[in-house]
Amino acid sequence: MPRTQPQHTGDPEIQRAGNSASRPTLGAPLFVSVLLLVVVFFGLIRFRLREMPLERDEGEYAYSGQLLLQEIPPYKLAYNMKLPGIYAAYAAILAVFGETPAGIHVGLILVNAVTTLLLCLLTARLFGRLAGIVAASSYALLSTSSSVMGFEAHATNFVVLPALVGMLLLLTPLQSERPWFFVLSGVFSGTAVLMKQHGIFFVLFCFLYLVWNDWKRNSGARAIVRHVAIFASGVILPHATVCLVLYKAGVFAEFWFWTVSYAGEYSKMGWHRAVRAFLENSRGVASPAGPIWILAAVGMSAPFWSPSVRRQAPFLIGLFLCSFLALCPGAYFRPHYFILLLPAAAILVGVAVSSATIEIACSRKYSSLAIIPMLAFAASFGYAIVHQRQSYFSMDPVAVFQTTYPDSPFVPAVRVADYVKENSSDTARIAVLGSEPEIYFYAKRHSAIGYLYMYSLIVRQKYTVRMREEMIRELETNRPEYLVYVDVWESWGERQGGPELAAFLLRLREFMDHGYEKVGVLEIGTMTSDVWGDAAKSYLPHSSKVMYVLKRTQPAAGSSP
Repeated sequence: MPRTQPQHTGDPEIQRAGNSASRPTLGAPLFVSVLLLVVVFFGLIRFRLREMPLERDEGEYAYSGQLLLQEIPPYKLAYNMKLPGIYAAYAAILAVFGETPAGIHVGLILVNAVTTLLLCLLTARLFGRLAGIVAASSYALLSTSSSVMGFEAHATNFVVLPALVGMLLLLTPLQSERPWFFVLSGVFSGTAVLMKQHGIFFVLFCFLYLVWNDWKRNSGARAIVRHVAIFASGVILPHATVCLVLYKAGVFAEFWFWTVSYAGEYSKMGWHRAVRAFLENSRGVASPAGPIWILAAVGMSAPFWSPSVRRQAPFLIGLFLCSFLALCPGAYFRPHYFILLLPAAAILVGVAVSSATIEIACSRKYSSLAIIPMLAFAASFGYAIVHQRQSYFSMDPVAVFQTTYPDSPFVPAVRVADYVKENSSDTARIAVLGSEPEIYFYAKRHSAIGYLYMYSLIVRQKYTVRMREEMIRELETNRPEYLVYVDVWESWGERQGGPELAAFLLRLREFMDHGYEKVGVLEIGTMTSDVWGDAAKSYLPHSSKVMYVLKRTQPAAGSSP
């Protein structure tokens, strides 16, 4: 096989042609010290806010992880279109750090720290230590922000970590011809997909980068096919393993329906608002650290004026484009989706600062100004810290949480779960009519219905009728001891369906009115105290956003009176 000097080896800071005496260097002790300082600084910020309540996505993952620890497989008591990797990750975090919001957020601290280190290593390997430190600092900053819901343990955080491992492992066989690293790269890349389907675009990037490198090195068609096949076998392995495990657990049909059939339908629902959603959310994502994003844009232009960066232009452009595509399924462009774009953006910032420093240092006339790019980055970094100083250093965890999710049912959900837990047996089953699965997790009670979210029951889609009938059947069959009705439209989704939707909601109302009584009323977004017990039966709320707790007044079918 023809072999040439690897494209990745060496430090671009010392490969650049020109006056070597004027080029910047970053010694290993300083490199390690700054990296650890960044990780510890943002880790402490996150640790201070670890007691934040869970939002609904976290609630879903936490409840499903809790079930896994009880040896109950995914898709048996809890339905959703997420792949099971995120549930396994949460189960591991719960087992190690405890079944609490604080435990989950401590787990996120670890995930974010490891991701920051991996990004530093990847960037330094391709573009030098200075670029690596700047990229790691940028990622730690951008990901620790309410603008991307960065204090919550969303699945996107768990996609990025194995995706970066896959990229790092891919560089090794490209340099050393060790085929097992292709397999390992594929396994980690496939694991990223198991965390969330959006990870498939990082698999696409690795595939394209692998082919490009082999072609660039004149490896020949046979070698390219062999490498791609080895990499693909690694990608398939975790998915095949999951399918086998779920088949043996008896839930493969449910798994396939929710993660393939319904997920495909769901991905079609958002395109009518794609441009508006992208513009609105991208503006909010960028605002706390606008200058950092400007530096990322400068980094995108670096291949045009930096020879050392030009050699890795396919990596930069390919990663950015595939990361952007990862935002696009369904065209929802939710803020936490942008976490998938942050590694590429952070690398671009590192490239901008490092390559500009090198270019200036190598100029005899302006070499004394080589510090300017670092000063520009330091000023941009400081601006973002100052802009977010209240949430970083002053506001308590609940206050920071409520700035991200104003007038949401997430905080009252804790009090609802506490009431249910104190007033029911460990074996009682409950149902939440609304999209607040965190209540199941807090209360440590099993769901009487598999539908953790109401969105699929409200919108018009291919499976709406089937899903509505199934949920009503589960309610009538299991007759939960407690019902939590979340009268907040954000917890249900867009109103679609006309008379059919009205008929479905009427059936739910009739079910609640027969055999259940109010035992709790919680008004959201007001200073009104919660109302419990007999007082709740006749209480008329003043808020338009209310959570009701209903208790069954008749014994469940088959139970003794």
